[in-house]
Amino acid sequence: MQIIASIADLRAALKSRGRIAFAPTMGNLHQGHVSLMAQARGFGDTVVASIFVNRLQFGPSEDFDKYPRTFQADCAKLEAAGVDILFAPTETDLYPEPQEYAVEPPAIQNLLEGEFRPGHFRGVATVVLKLFNCVQPQVGIFGKKDYQQLMVIRNMTRQLALPIDIVGGETVRAADGLALSSRNGYLSPAERAEAPRLYRELNAIRDAVRQGESDFAGLERAAAADLDAHGWKTDYVAVRQQSNLLAPHATDIPLVVLAASRLGSTRLIDNLEI
Repeated sequence: MQIIASIADLRAALKSRGRIAFAPTMGNLHQGHVSLMAQARGFGDTVVASIFVNRLQFGPSEDFDKYPRTFQADCAKLEAAGVDILFAPTETDLYPEPQEYAVEPPAIQNLLEGEFRPGHFRGVATVVLKLFNCVQPQVGIFGKKDYQQLMVIRNMTRQLALPIDIVGGETVRAADGLALSSRNGYLSPAERAEAPRLYRELNAIRDAVRQGESDFAGLERAAAADLDAHGWKTDYVAVRQQSNLLAPHATDIPLVVLAASRLGSTRLIDNLEI
């Protein structure tokens, strides 16, 4: 696996490498990330991953400097997964001057996660577009666990007519259903035992909707109340349309139930498509 920092070196290395499948990350990798790399192999002749902790998507109350950096361990995982090239720029490599031009997503950026993390999706969209321009892939692989992020990137790619197919990778879960996340490492043993409740609440809503329940607001309130009764602090539980994450007007369209809730000091997110 080649490890490349500069944009010029990356472009030189990718000449004549056939169809490129690209999976961007911020590092601190787990099995969910590794599964995206394996999926990428099925879409391209060359698999490129990136590791870059993007300052632009961190809010003023989110500590950019404390984000876990585990570069050597990440490299070992990526190489074992068959990644051909790792693009690992420094901030100076990717932002040699202040990034004054930005991608401004539409109103979707202010819903759900965006309500609690203002400006987050502007930072995500900006860095992903820049990474796309650096790598120039034909396929981009993003995990469904960050469902709203996937939606923002998919819509940006379509509306800006980028020649890139966006593929959503299924969420990888522990045996008890907890979605794999770098944040899980912050959970105490007691919190880790409690954490699968979030997935169970989403499953209960999905089952109810499949059985014909259409009182989405009632389902959302009940799930949030049950979480909070067990020591969580819930930001949202929401049944939304898959296509645009707006409130649904019917049950016979593709839906997704999303949630974000804090257990102790750890904020967990998850979702299930219906």
